[in-house]
Amino acid sequence: MWDFSIATGFSLMRRTAPYVLFRMVVYFGIAVAYVLVSGTGAGIGYGIGGFGDEDFRISSTMWGGIIGFGATAGVIYLLREYLLYVVKAGHIAVMVELLDGRALPDGQGQIAYGRRIVTERFKEASVLFGVDQLVKGVINAITGLVQGILGLLPIPGLDKIMGILRAYLKLAVGLIDEVILAHGIRHRAENPWASAKEALVLYGQNAGPMLRNAAWLTAITYGLSFLVFLVMLAPAAAVVYLIPGAWSAGGVVFALLFAWAVKAALIEPFAIACLLQAFFKVTDGQTPNPEWERKIDGVSGKFRTLGEKAVTWAGGGRAARPL
Repeated sequence: MWDFSIATGFSLMRRTAPYVLFRMVVYFGIAVAYVLVSGTGAGIGYGIGGFGDEDFRISSTMWGGIIGFGATAGVIYLLREYLLYVVKAGHIAVMVELLDGRALPDGQGQIAYGRRIVTERFKEASVLFGVDQLVKGVINAITGLVQGILGLLPIPGLDKIMGILRAYLKLAVGLIDEVILAHGIRHRAENPWASAKEALVLYGQNAGPMLRNAAWLTAITYGLSFLVFLVMLAPAAAVVYLIPGAWSAGGVVFALLFAWAVKAALIEPFAIACLLQAFFKVTDGQTPNPEWERKIDGVSGKFRTLGEKAVTWAGGGRAARPL
């Protein structure tokens, strides 16, 4: 049914507890920032609304909250490279170390250790972010390639379910880019662009089992996130009640925010821990298939860009294995 152990996934979460706590601080901090800044904006709007009638006050309160929410979203967008470099990639690095049987330092030393591994592989945040953005594009191209192959199968009524399948696969591949980054970390690759290209070929030639595993984990991830959302509705509504001129949609928005924080801090790393197991298991002992490399090269300009970046990488280092 799947190629990972749920027990091992929970074990990785437990053994990387410092990173899990770090993620909780970061992502719950982001959720609280959204609430506080949106609430402050709504409060300012409510005050400005005092210069007009009731409709004007309601409108200004709403727009104050929206502007506060948007401002927070803009800051988070600017920090996305930092979040990937320090939080996500570092956590992946220590998970990889544990899966390969290496010991980790305790406490906050684990976070420094993970960051050191990431720095050794990617040198700086902009390189990791650049690799990740290209990888996401290539994964989408591979998914489209797989969908095209499925569409050719002589299965009655397949065309009617392809739309649903495409939508679901888009969700399922959302975790795979981080697994691709883990490949270079695991093999101590010195050329991050070349190792990402190699990992993508391995993913392509194993797209069937990898998508099956990702599909199961996506169902688990979003199922748990929905349950968290339902639990968060009551406290989120209470927060909205405290905001001047509270609006009914605020409770849903804040519940979604805190559900997202739980997903990013706790549920998503568990899914990654499981998907890492699956990728390492299904690709164990394999080498990149040149035929699959040609297929991906033919459908993805970003894959070709990865190859160009690999050739011009200043470090001149090796990939995980020669392509």
